[in-house]
Amino acid sequence: LHSLHSALTIESQHKQRDAQLQKQPTQAQKLAKKPAVKHEAHQASDQVIDDMTVQPNRLFPPITMRPCSHWDERPDACDICLLVIHNISLPPGQFGTSSQNTPYIDDFFGGRLDCTLHPYFQQLQGVRVSAHCVIYRDGRVWQYVPFEKRAWHAGVSQYQGREKCNDFSIGIELEGTDDTPFTPEQYQALTQLCHALMQQYPLLSVASIVGHSDIAPGRKTDPGPAFNWSDFLADLTALQHAGRIQRE
Repeated sequence: LHSLHSALTIESQHKQRDAQLQKQPTQAQKLAKKPAVKHEAHQASDQVIDDMTVQPNRLFPPITMRPCSHWDERPDACDICLLVIHNISLPPGQFGTSSQNTPYIDDFFGGRLDCTLHPYFQQLQGVRVSAHCVIYRDGRVWQYVPFEKRAWHAGVSQYQGREKCNDFSIGIELEGTDDTPFTPEQYQALTQLCHALMQQYPLLSVASIVGHSDIAPGRKTDPGPAFNWSDFLADLTALQHAGRIQRE
């Protein structure tokens, strides 16, 4: 697979996992600054995938492909069985809008970040990380790494006894912080993205969606207590069931 567009046109061989869909991962039980700096809109020549149907009456959010060299090959491209949700903002707590954004996340994942622009960036000098996708505050989805490739998002991590979660996971970043509510647009895009990915990769399920804090406890805290696990998982489960009914 070389793009999300081709991936979503392949009919899913997804098996019935009703028992799994009724489960909720442990993180669902976890429910419980700086002033914004304006920047000129970050312009780039991007390849944009337009709205496309992944299930009858279900539109996938537009995805903008962004340049990134921070990835490598997975040991087994067929072994994609985990979705990891993160949050990120650069500088911390500063977000963009649809007309004005801070380009720093895009520059960071693309290896272009000028670390002299903000004191916080000094600690990022030489750091090479990425995620498969970033969902910005207005619901934009920018993809940095093809899903069949290994993004560098999890770091030292473990899931159900397996280490090196980058090998078998997809990483999704939400622009935000641990204690700032995420936007409805972000939840909508995240739900649709996860739904589409579960149609393409049969090993993924609602039960295999975790936060970064779940696979790196004590080291990472994201997506944080502001992330509404219960509503997100309920909406995703409903979408999965609706998709199954439409296929039957």
